Amino acid sequence: MYIAMNRFRVVPGYEEAFEAIWRGREGRLAEMAGYIEFHMLKGPKAEDHTLYASHTVWESFEHFQAWTKSEQFRAAHAKAGENRGKVEYLSGPHFEGFEVIIHEDRSGARKADAA
Repeated sequence: MYIAMNRFRVVPGYEEAFEAIWRGREGRLAEMAGYIEFHMLKGPKAEDHTLYASHTVWESFEHFQAWTKSEQFRAAHAKAGENRGKVEYLSGPHFEGFEVIIHEDRSGARKADAA
């Protein structure tokens, strides 16, 4: 398994606009082989920002890479420029990718993936 995350530091007062943009985005992930799930996470508030993270789970790093090179990826990000000025960020998104080495499901069963 592979988890891909982007962290966003949204300036106070722009949270509603940020969330509305994400709610209105056309989802294309489900069209991709190896896609498992997506979450948009809202984290803690600091004085200068609210932390958000997009979180996708893939069967493998190779599936995630295929997404980043796909027509679906280009289509999902095509309107990003239209949102300039609607939300203010401290900095651009910060990507973090993780290979899952241990997975425990809701029944407590653990699976170790070879790294």
